[in-house]
Amino acid sequence: MATRWGICGAGKISHDFSVALKTLPAREHQITAVAARNLERAQTFAKTHGIPKAYGSYQELADDPNIDIIYLGVLHTEHLKLGLLFLNAGRNVLCEKPFAMNLREVNQLITASRRSNVFLMEAVWSRCFPVYSEVGRLLGEDAVGEVKLVKAYFGSPQLHVPRSVEKELGGGALLDIGMYCLQLVLMVFKGERPRSVHATGVLLDSGVDESMVVVLKFSRDRLAWCAFSIAVALSNDAIITGTKGSIRVALPMHCPTTLEVNGRQTEFPLPEPSLPLHFTNSTGLRYEAEEVRHCLLKGLKESSRMSLADSQLLTEIMDEARKQVGVVFDQDSR
Repeated sequence: MATRWGICGAGKISHDFSVALKTLPAREHQITAVAARNLERAQTFAKTHGIPKAYGSYQELADDPNIDIIYLGVLHTEHLKLGLLFLNAGRNVLCEKPFAMNLREVNQLITASRRSNVFLMEAVWSRCFPVYSEVGRLLGEDAVGEVKLVKAYFGSPQLHVPRSVEKELGGGALLDIGMYCLQLVLMVFKGERPRSVHATGVLLDSGVDESMVVVLKFSRDRLAWCAFSIAVALSNDAIITGTKGSIRVALPMHCPTTLEVNGRQTEFPLPEPSLPLHFTNSTGLRYEAEEVRHCLLKGLKESSRMSLADSQLLTEIMDEARKQVGVVFDQDSR
């Protein structure tokens, strides 16, 4: 039986996710409904993607009995409110990154999922890519020895994008793209809590971070260095250096199709999309959809690829980095 998806939000990422689902067998994945704040927009989205039901309210999506899981693809300032709506209605949820605005909100979502005994996952799609699986395998086999330093870079000029620069929309480099660097570091160090977090950055007039550098120190004198910016383009790759060699997660590091190990490259091509995409390599969203289906079929309430504890630690580090740099959202004082 196919996993029946409900799409919450009719924006760009929901479009790309829907296109990615079409690259998977219809007997395994089907979109049965989409909801937006505006019925006309939901109907247009449904027509584009061949979705049978369109709703003009999110409550209607929560009440639909013919849905197995909700894909939450709205702005992250809305994740807590809508996440609680669906979780309290007993719905499984795949919530786009970042999970929420701070650790307090993340913990509220996790508490609601456990109270309702439903599946919940932060959609850090990177964790589900074949390249990341291969990195995990290589590290498990000690292919590059003990990892001593991880460097991750992500820069994308997007000062012209309102959601990237406006505080009311949860803007800033950290929550939008910097979290990809941090999650890779935490994956490499197997979810270990860093012993120290040091962050410095530059703020826009709106009060969100334009650029930031975060240095993490782990046990046994192992370091991670992350740099990210919404003002300039960076190399957008990650280098994992160990005592026996190195692994390079080639650009774009958050959705890679190329892996370089000690100078030798391996390609992991993606399927072609049936419709134009808004973001790079978005057919790779299929991998997190496959992970969700795998978890649901096994009756799991969270994914081992991106566990709820992983999301909590990632958010905790981002909260500390924001505090040091001076980025404060309204949600932090509520």
